[in-house]
Amino acid sequence: MSKAKISYACNGCGSQFSKWAGQCTECGAWNSIHEIKAEALGNPRQRGNYAGQASPVTVLDDVAFSSVARTETGLSELDRVLGGGLVAGSVVLIGGDPGIGKSTILLQTLTYLAQTQPALYITGEESLSQVAMRGKRLELPCDKLHIMAETCVENIIATLRTEKPAVAVIDSIQTLYTEALQSAPGGVSQVRESAALLTRYAKQSGTALFLVGHVTKEGSLAGPRVLEHMVDCVLYFEGESDSRFRMIRAVKNRFGAVNELGVFAMTDRGLREVANPSAIFLSRYDEPIPGSIVMVSREGTRPLLVEVQALVDDAYGNPRRVAIGLDQNRLAMLLAILHRHGGIHTIGQDVFVNVVGGVKVLETGSDLAVLLAVTSSLRGQALPTDLAVFGEVGLSGEIRPVPNGQERLREAAKHGFKRAIVPKGNVPRQEIEGLEVVGVGRLHEALAAV
Repeated sequence: MSKAKISYACNGCGSQFSKWAGQCTECGAWNSIHEIKAEALGNPRQRGNYAGQASPVTVLDDVAFSSVARTETGLSELDRVLGGGLVAGSVVLIGGDPGIGKSTILLQTLTYLAQTQPALYITGEESLSQVAMRGKRLELPCDKLHIMAETCVENIIATLRTEKPAVAVIDSIQTLYTEALQSAPGGVSQVRESAALLTRYAKQSGTALFLVGHVTKEGSLAGPRVLEHMVDCVLYFEGESDSRFRMIRAVKNRFGAVNELGVFAMTDRGLREVANPSAIFLSRYDEPIPGSIVMVSREGTRPLLVEVQALVDDAYGNPRRVAIGLDQNRLAMLLAILHRHGGIHTIGQDVFVNVVGGVKVLETGSDLAVLLAVTSSLRGQALPTDLAVFGEVGLSGEIRPVPNGQERLREAAKHGFKRAIVPKGNVPRQEIEGLEVVGVGRLHEALAAV
């Protein structure tokens, strides 16, 4: 009998090695390499593809297709993040910090969908009584929702084949295990193989699956990165634990736009969608305050008004550059641009920049707002409260245009802003009623405009 071949894999990144080591050479994690049996996954040729069918080579233009039918989840903001609704046969992976609301929003969604189609909630972390207690506390209609507690993937798939639900939730993927492997649940091989079996079933049966995933202390999904490549949509919960607002961002979506943002408010009845998120991220002051400015960002397909605050103070020791909700490395670059092309230096100053409301701004259209907020705080001069800005700043001090400028300006005008400083390339051809648009091409022009 041949000896079983042993290999090693990292729990953090999924990299495989021929021998054990204390530190992963790929991701740098310590004590994350564990032993796996290489041949335990079976013969790959016997597995087949996810769709469960073989097709000959054909021309792409000859492939017949139909429009994707979507199902409303009962939460308009979740539908927005998913690209318009839930697609049959899709696999959605939802990650987030513990207690942020992953199980709550999925229980709300399933109780809504169970009123019109079969739905199944599978829990591997909680008992049935705990889930029932949450449903009663949220006052959800649980009379038609089916639920089971199971962690074995083979038993779960057998139940899915019997019940034939249209939508199912697996909470969570890190608690599942397959009998084909000997490793403990939560390991790289167990998570990868369990997700592969569930994804294959979803594609063959048309059942829409929600998978709950744990996150590491860095905020990324725990387990191998191949897990994110298997699924159709990857959603992340954002927001501070002490804040009542929660954001869901789509970082991957095969059926819609990425970086789409859905905003929810946590209440005693669960998560409620926020129809006008710009209103909750804007602070209203009795008088203008130095270091505060409103930026028009764009998250997915929707413009969003957020407040950027900056604080510049004398440094005691090495100057600090801290950015919350923004890229910290980009902040250091912007301060160098401000010194070189604006004549304003922050040497010997601590610079703190924060996006109000816990929003993470990932686009470069926030550059101009950050520099104007830093200058306002450094000089102690407040900016007008009816001013909105956006624009990317280049290394040579030029103000570059950003996509969807007119939609951003209309959003600012809708919320009562009277003046906007934007790149020259984003100045609209037709005037927007009630909004004065000032186009700037260089950084010194933007500083002079305010």
